[in-house]
Amino acid sequence: MTLEEKRAWIRLVVAVAAYGGYVAVVLSQAGGRPLAEAPYGAALLGSVGAAIAAAIVIEIVVNALDRQASLVKDERDREIGRLGDHVGQSFVVIGGVAAMLMAIAEWEQFWIANVVYLCFVLSAILGNVTKVIVYRRSLPQW
Repeated sequence: MTLEEKRAWIRLVVAVAAYGGYVAVVLSQAGGRPLAEAPYGAALLGSVGAAIAAAIVIEIVVNALDRQASLVKDERDREIGRLGDHVGQSFVVIGGVAAMLMAIAEWEQFWIANVVYLCFVLSAILGNVTKVIVYRRSLPQW
């Protein structure tokens, strides 16, 4: 397994775990109130910060444990990275458009923030799943 494939796996697992933790915290803080009234800001920022920190720390540990792995990216790694990023970016656009429409419709901030966060997570999941699949199979020929 290449270093870049390991990174894709790490980022995929971290994104799912961080979002799952965020959802669990927000649902537990709702306490029978409508979800839009639950405090979410600290949990959202903490989840994003923890995901970034966890991905960095795990990548450092994995790199330290696998000293034989090459740190050099070849053309295939760059193409797979580019394909995964392009596939994942679709959800960033969807989230931005959805947030804009929700703001125009004057939805509550809770829902707007959560749609944006969900789309960021879906972007990370879709992009990294694409990378893992392509590493396991082959690059599509256009």
